[in-house]
Amino acid sequence: MALLDGKRLIISGVLTDDSIAYAVAETAIYHGAKVLLTNAPGRPSSIMGRIAKRLPDDPVALVEADLTDEDGVQALREAAERYWGGVDGILHAVAFAPPTALGGNFLNTQWEDVATAIEVSAYSLKAMVVGLRPLLEKAGDKGASVVSLDFDATVAWPVYDWMGVAKASLESITRYLARDLGPSKIRVNTVSSGPIQTMAGKSIPGFNQLADAWESQAPLGWNVRDAGSVADTVAYLFSDLSRGMTGSVLHVDGGYHAMGAPVVGASTRSVESGR
Repeated sequence: MALLDGKRLIISGVLTDDSIAYAVAETAIYHGAKVLLTNAPGRPSSIMGRIAKRLPDDPVALVEADLTDEDGVQALREAAERYWGGVDGILHAVAFAPPTALGGNFLNTQWEDVATAIEVSAYSLKAMVVGLRPLLEKAGDKGASVVSLDFDATVAWPVYDWMGVAKASLESITRYLARDLGPSKIRVNTVSSGPIQTMAGKSIPGFNQLADAWESQAPLGWNVRDAGSVADTVAYLFSDLSRGMTGSVLHVDGGYHAMGAPVVGASTRSVESGR
């Protein structure tokens, strides 16, 4: 039997075929899952449709839903209930910060832009999970799995600024959701990925600073153009093999997070543009 045979998964954030969410959808389908894709309104549905056709199997539906809006989450819940009746897993791959909240402008960013970054990138996880909870509670005996995408929030990164704060909020929300939803057999974890060269990643000013450091300093190495290792870990978290795990941050970053100093052979340029 395939790893995810029969699993019903909602996957958000498939913007292009180089996005992590796309890699997750592709991997999940390969392992036997059925997927429903969702994106925020304003993303041209024709583009999402063309991207979806590149997957190994057609999604059951493409749903536009604003995850920061109660009506949007309700529309997503109604669509999933109509197609499946229940949901076994959710990928939260939603993040956004206004340009003024990134790129070294930390001390000057106004609250309105900070609030947007936190609401879209962190609070929307809580809104999505609570809104879909009735369907998650209808998962199989091993329970349901919620996974979000993170970027290590234990340190301050160059240029990441208020998005880093939003990711710290995401990690904390993960723990509180795990606490409150565990009795309903809903587990909640987040995957802290190394930098991936997606549309969202490339929109961060100075993204190459992080990418260059990772490729040279991660002990396992790191390919910023390959989201496959991240997608494989998310597939594991969606599977029943992870049934004893919740409230965790899993690092899929080539080991970069565990290094207290640059590895031997790292160039001076890469070292100076890292931590």
